[in-house]
Amino acid sequence: MNRTITFSHKVSEAAEAAGALIVRPVAPAELQEDAAGGDLGAGDPLAVPAVREALRRSFRLGAFKAAAEQTLTMPLLGLHEAEAAVFVGLGESFATGDGLRRLGAAAARELKAQKAERAVLLVPLQLHDGVGDSLGTAQAAAALAEGLTLGGYERAKSRSGEPPAASELQIELQLCGGADEGRAAAWNEGFARGQLAGEAVAWARDLVHLPGSELTPEALAEEAERLADEAELDVEIIDEWTAGELGMGGLLGVGKGSVHPPRMIVLHYEGDPDSVEKWGLIGKGITFDTGGYSLKRAPGMEDMIGDMGGAAAVLGAMRIIGKLKPKANVVAVIPSAENMISDRAFKPGDVLTMMNGMTVEIVNTDAEGRLVLADGMTTAIRRGATKLVDVATLTGAVVSVLGDTASGILGNDETLSRELEEAAIRSGERVWPLPAYAEFRRKLDSAAADLKNGAGREGAASIAGLFIGAFAEDKPWVHIDIAGTSWISRPRGWESKGATGVMTRTLAELVLRDGGMELR
Repeated sequence: MNRTITFSHKVSEAAEAAGALIVRPVAPAELQEDAAGGDLGAGDPLAVPAVREALRRSFRLGAFKAAAEQTLTMPLLGLHEAEAAVFVGLGESFATGDGLRRLGAAAARELKAQKAERAVLLVPLQLHDGVGDSLGTAQAAAALAEGLTLGGYERAKSRSGEPPAASELQIELQLCGGADEGRAAAWNEGFARGQLAGEAVAWARDLVHLPGSELTPEALAEEAERLADEAELDVEIIDEWTAGELGMGGLLGVGKGSVHPPRMIVLHYEGDPDSVEKWGLIGKGITFDTGGYSLKRAPGMEDMIGDMGGAAAVLGAMRIIGKLKPKANVVAVIPSAENMISDRAFKPGDVLTMMNGMTVEIVNTDAEGRLVLADGMTTAIRRGATKLVDVATLTGAVVSVLGDTASGILGNDETLSRELEEAAIRSGERVWPLPAYAEFRRKLDSAAADLKNGAGREGAASIAGLFIGAFAEDKPWVHIDIAGTSWISRPRGWESKGATGVMTRTLAELVLRDGGMELR
């Protein structure tokens, strides 16, 4: 990242604002003529009559409506100890985790645009005391921290000459309206959790943004090894020779066309050794996808550096899990390969024997993700996984259905699906169920093998997911298709243009809640 935001925050009635920018959240109701001003205490810029009148004039003229994410920066010209005030609109419905994430992201973007070095963010009581019955104090703090961290994210550019120096912004948070000891503790816990989650998502975005010439399967394995060392995880890297001995025909079939050999990456976290329950998180790690002999169209192929978005989400989640250490067990599996064209590449009509012994007829070499994920599922099961979640940039078909707004989910267990949906809601990441009809599963029947790896366009998102489910061995399983949500063409909320790091926080939330670390 070219610009990092570091935070210091304290529970106080009066932060030191001299020489800083002061960030003041504003709801539309506060700018009505009969509304009181300066409700956040003596340090509130709206307590200054001239500032309050200037902002209300902008409100009357429609220049600043205090709409969600709208910002207005006003020089204070000696009327306040701060240099300038950054007013951030809350909109009419800010009382949600998403509203707080948008608030944090909007503040971070404006501070970055102002090239601020230090800022004070005033947090009204109704925000840091939790919002209604659905959002507790710690949850509110986490959501705000996620927004601040992710809103300040900027994709690093490859430039000639000396790289630009990373700039740093210090933000101090002032809880206004009083904060008792219990609330202060909850705020600190939640904010630290949110900051950790935001940093993990930013790291996942960084991985996805790396060009395929840099992030080969071997390089992705090295990133996993560094993560394991940092987060105190156990790691095993299965190379092409061992993969051959283990019969990983899906992984090897997809990867054999590249000069960069495939890797099966496995991370282990044991937080509850007395339990036989173990999460299996499987992330698609295709570091570049040409489509193979079923060649993709040239326009947009450059975005195929992001075909390992599922792997990035799993790695980001393991970064959170490894540092917070919930009472749960996890095996994370990332099957990683490059899907290239060469004299060695697999071809339509080939039949592959998968790690679990099933055979697959290849009808489309661009349907490669499900092949490596199948071997990833078997790898997780053989390492003790009792419930499985796979995440992948799998199909263009899910984009036709859900666009870039929601990820499609499909599975064989209603309880696990509901748990995932609840974790996604708490994380502010939308998911939507895809149908898993038996008719879709039958379309995978093959005259040449146990299965074929495609069945045309109709129902393609469900059919692709059901192919992966054929390797679940009756374990509870949910599939998440993030083809539309892992990479977006324009920024929105706390998500930046390009890689979003989607599902990092949802996967972590799923495990943390199971491990007794749910924020309240």
